[in-house]
Amino acid sequence: MGQWHIRVLHSEVTRFILKTLFYFAIMLILVYLYSYSGINGPHFIYNEF
Repeated sequence: MGQWHIRVLHSEVTRFILKTLFYFAIMLILVYLYSYSGINGPHFIYNEF
């Protein structure tokens, strides 16, 4: 009865799902950081004056 979780963790389907979720989270973080950095905004070197 206690061996089912070992089979589930070593399953190829489970590995695929976990890798997909991991890479999706990385993509979400990168998109958030890209939008937060204001890359689409104007780049004026003296905007503090």
